[in-house]
Amino acid sequence: MMSSSLLPEVSLHDELKPLTRSFTDSLSELGNLKVIDDALMGSGNIRVLGGLVSAHILATNSKNKLVQGSYKIQLLDLAEDLGQRFIPAFDTPTGLPYAWINLKYGVMKNETTETSTSGCGSLILEMGALSRLTGDPIYESASLRALRKLWSMRSSLNLLGTTLDVETGEWIEHSSGIGAGVDSFYEYLFKASHSFWKGGLLENVSFCLSCGAEIFQTWSMVLVGDIEAANSSHREFVHVFAGPSNVAPYREVLSTAPELAESTFCLYQATKDPWYIEEGEAIVDSLNLYTKVGGGFASIRDVTTMQTEDHQHSFFLAETCKYLYLLFDDSFLVDRNYIFATEGHPLPVLSAWHERLPEIYIPSKFKLDLCQGNEVFLLVQKEKPKRASAMSLQVCPALSLNSRHGEQLVESACHIPDARNDHKCFSDEECGVDSTSCRRRSCSLGGYCGLWLII
Repeated sequence: MMSSSLLPEVSLHDELKPLTRSFTDSLSELGNLKVIDDALMGSGNIRVLGGLVSAHILATNSKNKLVQGSYKIQLLDLAEDLGQRFIPAFDTPTGLPYAWINLKYGVMKNETTETSTSGCGSLILEMGALSRLTGDPIYESASLRALRKLWSMRSSLNLLGTTLDVETGEWIEHSSGIGAGVDSFYEYLFKASHSFWKGGLLENVSFCLSCGAEIFQTWSMVLVGDIEAANSSHREFVHVFAGPSNVAPYREVLSTAPELAESTFCLYQATKDPWYIEEGEAIVDSLNLYTKVGGGFASIRDVTTMQTEDHQHSFFLAETCKYLYLLFDDSFLVDRNYIFATEGHPLPVLSAWHERLPEIYIPSKFKLDLCQGNEVFLLVQKEKPKRASAMSLQVCPALSLNSRHGEQLVESACHIPDARNDHKCFSDEECGVDSTSCRRRSCSLGGYCGLWLII
């Protein structure tokens, strides 16, 4: 990959500059926790916190044989310390975290209130895992509250903008898409539903996949079991990347990014079609031929000239190389199932991490299908029980006993009770109809049914 003499010089920095054999701290020096002050919440979470949590899990798994009794959960201690430093960022009127947090002093005075959809909506996997490992719910609660708030801000078309104000909860950039700044939000909705079984997320997932199955990254089609569509889409992408038969370098347009490698890996796991192995070999060959230089792997500035630029993205090592490795050697995944976070950190799918949900959210059947080790689950949900008022059922209202005066009271004809006796909820569908006003009750951001005033 690179000269061993270069490793000590770059090991505490963010990204390589492979042409000049140097480095850049383009991510606010996330590689060196000893000197880091200001951290970008999104990057700090998916890169540093995710790395620490995942490494701790792998180090404590006896099957991996990574350590010989010398590990004393130091990585988890670091992860918890970092998680605690992240928490002040969530102290906003909306619960949406600031984009930047100073790890020594918290949120700085006059800190920008602008953040991206993915920046505040792609925290649940890493912080949820931290809560499961430490037993402290604060990390998952903070990230889940932000996720639910963000979801409540979607438009009538079920679309979300790109950037927003964390104090007012208003969109700044209203354009919607599935590119940078938004993509991992949808990714985390799906993956978190399998990691933690948060009931409200299951409905979000159905939206995410309905809009994503046709136009989102190929691997999302594999995740929902639509192998035929994924296979067709993937081959079309490969054809585009390859370009005209007489212009082979067009293949390199996205070869250093992880999406193509991840999709190839996942589709091979799903189909065992050797064509994907051949495609993986072609990706590796093109990387070595066009991007490999003395100090690493350079990015391609122009695919028509194959001009390189002095930058090796962090995701190249974290994701692209990892998925290519697993494509050719998947022994790591045998008898185990993992969710891969957006920076390629494996997090286990454990029954002990699954929360008990209200009965209406518990799937009647679920199975692991095909893409072992990545994230393919086919969910067949139990049909939700129908709740209706006496009026809609055209029956006489029920009678109840007044505990104070011992007299019988007639139930309101329009009343529909909440799904749970404690009035907790994950979505509006769990809330009933008020017996006095006959108004539909709704689920608050705090997770309780009521007649909330919407301003």
